[in-house]
Amino acid sequence: MSKILKIRARQVFDSRGNPTIEAEVYSKKSSASAICPSGASTGTYEAFEKRDDNNKKYLGKSVLGAVNLVNTKVSKKLIGTNIHDQTRIDTILINLDGSRQKTNLGANAILAVSMAAKKLSAKIKNIPLYKTFLVKNNYKLPYPLMNIINGGAHANNGLRIQEFMIRPDKAKSFSEAMRICFVVINNLKKLIIKKGLSTSVGDEGGFAPMISNNEKALDLVVAAINKSGFKNGKDVSICLDVAANELMKKDKYSIHSKKFVSVDQSIKEYKKIINKYKIKSIEDPFAENDWMAWSKLMKNINNVQIVGDDLYVTNLERLKKGFLNNSSNSILIKLNQIGTVSETLEVIKFAQIIGYKTIISHRSGDSEDTFIADLAVGTNSNQIKTGSLARSERVAKYNQLLRIEEELGKKASMSKIH
Repeated sequence: MSKILKIRARQVFDSRGNPTIEAEVYSKKSSASAICPSGASTGTYEAFEKRDDNNKKYLGKSVLGAVNLVNTKVSKKLIGTNIHDQTRIDTILINLDGSRQKTNLGANAILAVSMAAKKLSAKIKNIPLYKTFLVKNNYKLPYPLMNIINGGAHANNGLRIQEFMIRPDKAKSFSEAMRICFVVINNLKKLIIKKGLSTSVGDEGGFAPMISNNEKALDLVVAAINKSGFKNGKDVSICLDVAANELMKKDKYSIHSKKFVSVDQSIKEYKKIINKYKIKSIEDPFAENDWMAWSKLMKNINNVQIVGDDLYVTNLERLKKGFLNNSSNSILIKLNQIGTVSETLEVIKFAQIIGYKTIISHRSGDSEDTFIADLAVGTNSNQIKTGSLARSERVAKYNQLLRIEEELGKKASMSKIH
């Protein structure tokens, strides 16, 4: 039995240039490390991210307190624990924190340790990380939900919708999925340049041109798909992340324009753009506590993936409530919303039992860590959101999936999305 010898944490930096925490777990002969990501558009019910609010040297954003807790309290408590018993490791971490939203140790500290332990277990067993989750054979590659235009909290343009994505539905392999996305992105770039707009990118690598109208962005995406020789809605589908938490005021929403309108009017507008642009997936169409609006939307539209992110925050209790309320048919999975690998796997397992699609996701403040690529394959999650084909912290995950596909060889196949 391999036991934890010690744990060491350090402050490193994420893709936004903000401090974050990396934890390294040691056994007698080996070690593995993991970096915790950080979100910008966050749900109220997410697990707590511990930062040093009073540390003026880092503008209140450092994580040195969380690092210190790992190096003292956490390390001391986990020394001698079986590295292969992930449930026990995570239970110790949860109990040591003792709060509902992991406010004492910080979910960022807890998750970095939890992920590093999982990586070390795979390393000691000498097996790929993706083979240590839920699936034991018949591994499938996820379809990328590739962010190609950024808006909302991820860019400083005037777009209401936060992410305009493409999903290469025609692809029969992951490498083909990447080729399709590559072609569409490059054609989109040409179209943006032609309009005299900037091709600078937002936090997640998608273009962030200075346009303020959702439909203008959608027209650009459709034109890029057509220019690439693909059929919109068939070969390549448009998917949206609305992040409606940011667009609500007194039960009204400003999703489709700067004007705040009722839920019913918002649904009418959704139906209009779904039909016009053949949209196949909408994430966070309404706010995190507006359960009625979500179920109303579900009753009003068919054949569209409705994804809960801020609604569920990878939390089993909230997922159960959403299921009973008929709020959605899919869930976004973000490790740092709940704070441990074990709790994340519980949510994925339950979601798949009730027939929800599970979509593994990065955060807007991410790193070179590729844990989520292996998690997507190892849980048979049929989609992954990890940004655009730009910025190496995003591309690192795609490259890891290409390596996994190569390793699986002829056994590699794509997940079902319909």
